[in-house]
Amino acid sequence: MCGICGIINFNKEKIDREKISSMVQMIKHRGPNDDGIYQFNNFALGSTRLSILDLSTDGHMPMFSNDKRYVIVYNGEIYNHIELRNELSSFYKFKSKSDTEVILAAYQKWGKKCLEKFNGMFSFVIYDHDTKEFFAARDRYGIKPFYYYYDSSIFIFCSEIYPIIESFNYLKEPNNQSIYNYLIFNKTNQTSDTFFKNIKKLQHGHSLSISNSIIKINKWYNIYDKLDNPIKSSDELKDLINDSINLRLRSDVSVGASLSGGLDSSVIVGNIYHKFKKKDLHTFSAIYKQNQIGDETVFINEFKSILSNMHYAKPTAESLFMDYEDFIITQNEPVPNTSAYAEYKVMESAKDIVTVILNGQGADEELAGYKYFFGYYFKELLIKFNLPKLFQELTKYISIHKSTYGLKAAIYFMLSSRLQSAIYIYNKNFYNRDFVNKYKKLSTIPDTIFKSNSLQQSLIDHFEHQFEHHLIWGDRSSMKFSLELRFPFLDHRIVESTLPAANELKINNGYTKNILRQASKDIIPEKIRLRSDKMGFETPEDEWFRKPFFKDLIMDTISSSSFSSRGFIDKKIALKMYNDHLLGKKNISQEIWKWINLEIWFNKFIDN
Repeated sequence: MCGICGIINFNKEKIDREKISSMVQMIKHRGPNDDGIYQFNNFALGSTRLSILDLSTDGHMPMFSNDKRYVIVYNGEIYNHIELRNELSSFYKFKSKSDTEVILAAYQKWGKKCLEKFNGMFSFVIYDHDTKEFFAARDRYGIKPFYYYYDSSIFIFCSEIYPIIESFNYLKEPNNQSIYNYLIFNKTNQTSDTFFKNIKKLQHGHSLSISNSIIKINKWYNIYDKLDNPIKSSDELKDLINDSINLRLRSDVSVGASLSGGLDSSVIVGNIYHKFKKKDLHTFSAIYKQNQIGDETVFINEFKSILSNMHYAKPTAESLFMDYEDFIITQNEPVPNTSAYAEYKVMESAKDIVTVILNGQGADEELAGYKYFFGYYFKELLIKFNLPKLFQELTKYISIHKSTYGLKAAIYFMLSSRLQSAIYIYNKNFYNRDFVNKYKKLSTIPDTIFKSNSLQQSLIDHFEHQFEHHLIWGDRSSMKFSLELRFPFLDHRIVESTLPAANELKINNGYTKNILRQASKDIIPEKIRLRSDKMGFETPEDEWFRKPFFKDLIMDTISSSSFSSRGFIDKKIALKMYNDHLLGKKNISQEIWKWINLEIWFNKFIDN
């Protein structure tokens, strides 16, 4: 796990050493154990290293192949590196035990097809001294980031955006289309665009090559080509999960786990404890006051009888007020709510205890864990005119969840893209009309996220166009504290077998993630296994934003001349809405957070 960066000058001019050194230092938190630079002719590659596998200097980067033909900078983990090393040992003489060298050997043996061999998370750049070609690639689902800028004279890349714009100040320009999608739809990271007009993100499952100053981008992983072997039983899923966890426990440093109190993280913790006998496992959780929104203490404590190393982060209004600037800077781009802050605090609580943390992200996206997936399922049943099943599932849903949200979601998903956008915009009349009218027609969100006609298609669309933001937020928060996050549910074998699985294995009798509940019998407490509510990483932000110190900050922000000059938000309506929030007449905490976050982001990243 590391940070990478680089500069390629197409005009054949030598790179300023100070420039690349500065970029390396700006991502030092991603790799505090080692760093290095390779400079040759018209390019420079930089790396910082968080030592996870092979803690010796043999793992130093940039790393060269035995014949010095190839050089790599790399961020991530290849979990099946041992198996690949054995497969490659007759072809390549290894000098280290690092997975970095395995990538080099694999590339030398199989070329760009090596990507299909990797089970892991990665972004890397390899330079071939013979062909003078650069090859960059990103993992299947977008766990590890890769940002870049290019024009006719230069190509710049980095694991984070900040070092690029800080080193090349002329790139500080906001992307108003991304801001529109953020403010109206609460969405980020759904395309290659970022919040910076000039900075792009290499999409998940894509590779990039540069030869003779020509850049080509290729989609090396297509999820639609991998859905021909659906899982059929809970025993199959159990075996896959165990194997995935086993691979992700490979480490030369200490390993812990997130424990939210929900089904997914509990399955991971339960398996580590019962299957792999890690009795000294350290877990990390976010908790709040009893009965506060977001508090999962009652479920987390179900593990107290078997775990003795349970650690708790306690995000509060006071802590957020102290941290908000650092948190916003850490994220590089605005985030639409404070749930990412809770994860940030969990990472902070783990930084002096472990170096690797296993996380439950991914199961909701594979097995329809979010409530709105009921809407897609109901829509599919209606389209197929399977009315008996629709009535059965609707009845069970309403009985268990005491809600009509799933039905409302189904109705919404049946509407045209134009109507879907109109509903979002209508509910957000505090945004400037000119701004909305200018960017609403260019938004791709309704057509890429809301138009699925089946449950399976909605899950695929989620993976393709929406899921990545969780991974990016987690990467930034964990790497801020020099931690590595690993995701057992994102083993590609699990993803590729659960997405095409029968609907009944996902949603059944009003419950989501049906097959995972079956697979976790006798592994996790029944109170968690049979939970019907879906909490997520929620925070009591509505309460927080009524605190006097936040009132002053929010009022000052909305009233500032810079806030008005952006042209996004009607200040008068925003002030009235916040007053209603203070009086408890409504909860607009998510909008409040977006206003604060966006304005501070402008102050920190654009204006200075």
